[in-house]
Amino acid sequence: MNQSRRVVWICMAAIIPLMAAMPLGAMDFDFDWHFSKGDFATAMMPAFDDSAWRMLDVPHDWSVEGPFRADYASGSGYAPAGIGWYRKHFKLDAANRGKLVVIEFDGVYHNSEVWINGHFVGRRPCGYSSFQYNLTRHVKFADDENVIAVRVDHTKFADSRWYTGSGIYRHVRLHISDRLHIGQWGVYVTTPEVSEDAATIRVETVVCNDHDRAVSLSLDSSVVAPDGKAVASLRQSASMDADAEQTFVSHIKIADPELWSLESPSMYMLRSALKAGEEVVQEVSTPFGIRTIAFDPDRGFFLNGKAVKLKGVCLHHDAGCLGAAVPDKVLERRLRLTKDLGANAIRTSHNPPAPELLDMCDRLGLLVKDEAFDEFTPPKNKWVAGWNAGQPSKFGYGEVFAEWSVRDMGDLVRRDRNHPCIIMWSIGNEIDYPNDPFSHPVLGNHYQREHPPAENLVKHAQPLIEAVRKWDRTRPVTAALASIDMSNAVGLPQLLDVVGYNYQEQHYEADHKTYPSRFIFGSENGDSYNAWVAVRDNDYVAGQFLWTGIDFLGEAGRWPNRASGAGLLDLCGFKKPIAWFRQSLWSDEPMVYLCVSGRPGRRGPGMGGAEHWNWPDGARVSVNCFTNCDEVSLALNGEALGMQRLSEARNGVLTWEVPFRPGVLKAAGRDAGREVCEFSLKTAGPATRIVLSPDATRLSADGKDVCHVEFQITDGQGVRVPDAAHEVTFDVDGPGRIIGIENGDLSSVDDPQDNTHKALQGRGLAIFQATREPGKVRLTARSHGLVAATTEIEIAANAR
Repeated sequence: MNQSRRVVWICMAAIIPLMAAMPLGAMDFDFDWHFSKGDFATAMMPAFDDSAWRMLDVPHDWSVEGPFRADYASGSGYAPAGIGWYRKHFKLDAANRGKLVVIEFDGVYHNSEVWINGHFVGRRPCGYSSFQYNLTRHVKFADDENVIAVRVDHTKFADSRWYTGSGIYRHVRLHISDRLHIGQWGVYVTTPEVSEDAATIRVETVVCNDHDRAVSLSLDSSVVAPDGKAVASLRQSASMDADAEQTFVSHIKIADPELWSLESPSMYMLRSALKAGEEVVQEVSTPFGIRTIAFDPDRGFFLNGKAVKLKGVCLHHDAGCLGAAVPDKVLERRLRLTKDLGANAIRTSHNPPAPELLDMCDRLGLLVKDEAFDEFTPPKNKWVAGWNAGQPSKFGYGEVFAEWSVRDMGDLVRRDRNHPCIIMWSIGNEIDYPNDPFSHPVLGNHYQREHPPAENLVKHAQPLIEAVRKWDRTRPVTAALASIDMSNAVGLPQLLDVVGYNYQEQHYEADHKTYPSRFIFGSENGDSYNAWVAVRDNDYVAGQFLWTGIDFLGEAGRWPNRASGAGLLDLCGFKKPIAWFRQSLWSDEPMVYLCVSGRPGRRGPGMGGAEHWNWPDGARVSVNCFTNCDEVSLALNGEALGMQRLSEARNGVLTWEVPFRPGVLKAAGRDAGREVCEFSLKTAGPATRIVLSPDATRLSADGKDVCHVEFQITDGQGVRVPDAAHEVTFDVDGPGRIIGIENGDLSSVDDPQDNTHKALQGRGLAIFQATREPGKVRLTARSHGLVAATTEIEIAANAR
């Protein structure tokens, strides 16, 4: 009997002891690539001479290396693109002869083509999809060298509404396994039954036999609790024909599960050990969480049976000066800063994220709306001369949507579906944006009949929704809709499980009445107080996702502006006043904050508030206060300026109008009459020195670990000088390098990856990366006329 594609249902089988952890068979393939921009007709051939090419490690983004120029596209931040080639030479141990050899890319932007030893193995147009290729037939062993070659074609640089980067900008791995193996993304874990007392874990495992003979096998599945102890295990046995694929389905029950939650993101581990006879040929470890999610059309979102308002932010994938090649610790810092504001959810705008982002959200306790596309077909407008200015280009993913979208959608779900942090699959962002490209008579005077009909939205959406449900039915399908009127007219929301509204708070109440079974949430929202009130005061609105959590490259105005300032945090990750305001609305931790406007009577975080106490003598200023405390008292140089209660706030803001006097302005927050927090602004004197604040002083010698070094220009008392714009140069003595310097300036076109950069508002951020060599690093920051600063960092083996 041919067992190909057979589904095997097995509940509890014989209990076996937990096996010792074994290597996963994955080799880090990030190091020692040869790279060159330009096109080369024979660069895929092993004999091609790449000795003069640049040596580098991936992730790598050549676009952020510049130079940025006005003749590139504003949509993608005026960054260069073009064609680039990567080549890597490697050898395989003779002991691996006969094994399966697979290369895996987490993301290559874009239109990548891959060769091994001159043999073409595949192409992937989408720059955000993860993919792998089987190299087995063409690799060599022992002393024979192999060459993997990757061509990246980003010739159409005006192909996005935001910064994309160019190149192999995510991680690469080489997998070596037996030809009897678990398939790509072949372990699928769900928890169909969950209570406080017990949980049922459903495991679906795809096993592939690429041998030319039948094989007798066993699959041992063990569940490891968050404390590292095995809580259950089972064995399944079968015989597989040659060149067959078989799906094993099992149910494992455990008692007293630790639920994954925002407050306690407990993670379990499924260890799958595949045996041929008595030999373990592969072990795969799959992290997962036990939790329940539900959406109620009247009461919103529930996690583990508890109502939770989604306090979300949208995040693009770049990190300012680093472009799209973002080290893991940089990504984690950005997520932690976001969570510190009180956010509990992330939207991956508007593309599949790096896999490690989801790992971090699992670990940190952040919910995720996992999004696939920004457009269907034809492509949207891509602005070239500034946002909504001039003649747009029409390049983009829409050119390959018909051929690739269902596969890309399915691959996203298969790759990510074991993450408990994910609560929604989004098939698109603003795919219904009026006249970009679809139109409909419901738009009235804005209807443009020459545009594709909005009915095509339904035609394109249906296969994507089917692709999601084919691979995962445990989470709802959604889309971020920009024109709910047009989408309602063609029936698009009726296809979705949960409906996202972008900047359309005015429709919540009417649509809740008209469509009483519809699940509604804000999929993209402005940061205004009223937009939050629409969520806070209506149980049926599940939450909101602010545009955006952090400033991002691209979606820019006219040159030299190359980044969007829509974020709560700037490109460095420094909090803007609007971030403190959002923290006052979202966070449960007591907080108080002050910012000042030189224009009395102007209220609110978006009204020019500045975080300093340096103003003209005698000037009358407005002091804005953001807090979640019951009341706040304000004092200047110890003299009380009055107390206000939060209940007196206008649009969430307390305001005092006071005459400026140099010194210390202090706010004290009180709850139940007790002081619980404070915040001060101090007048700064002349700039005298540089101060360095590293977030780590010991790094791992792995070539990847990073340290964020904040630099400030201060006066003699250590107060940051708010208008200091000194040029700061970093000198590195030891095994490491500066990989980027950022100051948050949206219009800076200086090289972001050299060792010199100006401060903005008296500060900036340098990102230092360790090499693979242990040692001591001495990092010195100097600037003309200022006292230099030095910090030391130890680079050690196994420091993590």
